Amino acid sequence: MIRIALVGDFNPEVTAHRAIPAALQLAAAESGTDATWCWLPTVSLVGDLANLLSNYEALWCVPASPYQNTTGALAAIRYARLSGVPYLGTCGGFQYALLEYAASCWRLDEPAHAESDPQATDPLIAPLSCPLVEVTGKLHFVAGTRLARAYGVESAVEGYHCSYGLNPIYEERLRNDPLQVAARDEAGSVRAVELTGHPFFVATLFQPERAALRGQVPPIVRAFLAAANH
Repeated sequence: MIRIALVGDFNPEVTAHRAIPAALQLAAAESGTDATWCWLPTVSLVGDLANLLSNYEALWCVPASPYQNTTGALAAIRYARLSGVPYLGTCGGFQYALLEYAASCWRLDEPAHAESDPQATDPLIAPLSCPLVEVTGKLHFVAGTRLARAYGVESAVEGYHCSYGLNPIYEERLRNDPLQVAARDEAGSVRAVELTGHPFFVATLFQPERAALRGQVPPIVRAFLAAANH
């Protein structure tokens, strides 16, 4: 049995929250994998997280941030990054994976998210010049990345529901770092990252899980489940 923790604050009105179980169910049925998943509200992420999270083979940090317990969400991401547990972050999970990594590995002093700290100077996660709320856009995958291998094509169209992304002033840090760009949009903006040397650590600003609502297995969810099964 593959056990997957869905880190986030469930809201049935959030499209992605309805799509994620469907995406996992489709991917599990396709591969014949016996999988189960459990929502972990961020308010539950306190105390001995290693003991709690060791009960799961993979973590998915889901959309709909800011989270009720930012510290807990960041700690769960850190656990996945350091322990080698497969990690998938979508939308908010992308933004907070960058926040955790910047604080821990880039040693930025309290990297900010402009949504929760609008007065921050040079926030790591900044307002997008053009909000991506209920829109779709074309992505170009970086050759050789896990994301590119999962999709098996050079580009794809995916959906978004977000207004914040990586501040371009920090993009240079991704050029020679274990955390690398995995996809860009048509304008060249970073839309996905992944961590080299980790069994599976992928974060996307877009919401690939939405494909499940059309009856399609999202390629990266297929790869995520396969990583959790090893």
